[in-house]
Amino acid sequence: MASVPSLASTLQQQLADALTAALPDAGAADPLLRRSDRADFQANGILALAKKLKGNPRELASQVTAAIPAGELIKEIEVSGPGFLNVTLTDRAILTTLAARAADAEGRLGVPTDADAGTTVIDYAQPNVAKEMHVGHLRSAVIGDAMVRILEFTGESVVRRHHIGDWGTQFGMLIQYLVEHPDQLGHDTVGTDAESAGEAAMSSLNRLYKASRALFDSDEEFKARARDRVVALQAGDPETLAMWQRFVDESKVYFYSVFDKLDMEISDPDIVGESGYNDMLEETCRILEETGVAVRSEGALCVFFEDVKGPDGNQVPLIVKKTNGGYGYAATDLSAIRDRVQNLKANTLLYVVDARQSLHFKMVFETARRAGWLSEDVTAHQLAFGTVLGKDGKPFKTREGVTVRLEDLLDEAVSRATAVVREKAEKVGLSEEEIVENGRYVGVGAVKYADLSTSAVRDYKFDLDQMVSLNGDTSVYLQYAYARIRSILRKAGDAKPVAHPELELAPAERALGLHLDRFGETLDEAAAGYEPHKLAAYLYQLASHLTTFYDQCQVLSDDNAPEVVENRLFLVELTARTLHTGMELLGIRTPERL
Repeated sequence: MASVPSLASTLQQQLADALTAALPDAGAADPLLRRSDRADFQANGILALAKKLKGNPRELASQVTAAIPAGELIKEIEVSGPGFLNVTLTDRAILTTLAARAADAEGRLGVPTDADAGTTVIDYAQPNVAKEMHVGHLRSAVIGDAMVRILEFTGESVVRRHHIGDWGTQFGMLIQYLVEHPDQLGHDTVGTDAESAGEAAMSSLNRLYKASRALFDSDEEFKARARDRVVALQAGDPETLAMWQRFVDESKVYFYSVFDKLDMEISDPDIVGESGYNDMLEETCRILEETGVAVRSEGALCVFFEDVKGPDGNQVPLIVKKTNGGYGYAATDLSAIRDRVQNLKANTLLYVVDARQSLHFKMVFETARRAGWLSEDVTAHQLAFGTVLGKDGKPFKTREGVTVRLEDLLDEAVSRATAVVREKAEKVGLSEEEIVENGRYVGVGAVKYADLSTSAVRDYKFDLDQMVSLNGDTSVYLQYAYARIRSILRKAGDAKPVAHPELELAPAERALGLHLDRFGETLDEAAAGYEPHKLAAYLYQLASHLTTFYDQCQVLSDDNAPEVVENRLFLVELTARTLHTGMELLGIRTPERL
């Protein structure tokens, strides 16, 4: 089905045509349309035109209103203040547009796909091999997953990349210990679920890491053997690589179990860690040096920037290759850019990475531009995110001052949420199986929404009591709004959701209808600016409009004419579909009964 133009875009076009007709000397003019609390919309563009044409803005505004043809879109238009146009739409236009959205057979609510969409590679959810995931891994995973969903919905071709930390000197220590203690890694996973297998994998890895670290710190001979093993790993020794692969495979079992708890799908082909670019590193350095982008400085291969200086006033370089011949993170990141642009044919690279790495990526992106790998047609962006804080406003840690394990955080959220669901379970008639399932959906949804409802670059406080609250800007509030509508639709009996454009709408119905029509433009904003919090804010406002609607407009009432019941069922059913679609794009489930 063809996309459905929003009321705002239809009105924008009508006003633009009227401006051209009434004021031909102005040329193509923008009405500067915006939402208004004085009417449905306000157009402010005539003020700028009046200066250009040296005319009276109110008189010009009157000429424009006279040029607007009669039709079913505009109910009232008045000149206000120095020359603003306050526009109120007809109820028929609102309901007709919403009916077209509801009739979209593709389930997209009339939201168009971008005809000019390209390919975006999103780098997100980047845990480290042989290390536990902690609260610091939460934001990249949650924000990245939401952006994947939003961009794909708008028509973008998205390639996921999980740039895991799977290479480095620590593997010499781990592999050498495993060579000397071959029975220390591995566990029986037969008949176990993903969560149990993941816990067993991490337990095995933790045990081995602690034992190898203790030996490395106390035994000089073992330390020497471990360093030799690093050389063997980097040289591609088959036995050493096979041992290294065991660590990677064991870690993936663990990663998958944690991402499963987060209700996120991670595919093996999307995991391309640091090691995936090893074969490109030397060529990347050669190209940078031959083109003069990088220069030798004290034996290291470096890139310098006029605007990046240290406290002493000297330029701080991006080190691509170290003095000892080892490669820095920059070499890997630059090789990844080459691969993503040249092999994956990406138009856009999006990195969902901690704001504390902003300087590094600024330098990497500028280096890639100088080398010609990035350009006006191929761009890179960092979607920088802030820190997860505790209630005390400090980085979130346990009482013992240890960084919180991600699976412990999720388990606690699900436990709290299950208690909230259980309180209302008897009234709704939920089975124990439904209580457990909904508890997981509500708990994980609460964690995701708390993150996504905050502008990514800001820090936010992790407060589980607030996150699972039924009141306020929480996912639980939105999930209950959806479940309440589903309950109303089940109780409706023979009455069906049907739009009746001939009806006059109550104020709460108009407000709900106008907000429903903004879904597409909100998605456009969220996608264009990489700002999932704008979608979260839209959904919270939608649920708030729904609450006001319930207070002022009974849906199932014997006092209502049948067409009023049908029309109100139509409005709430479209609200449910919009909530469901929006929450799904944030990676959050909406239970049918709650």
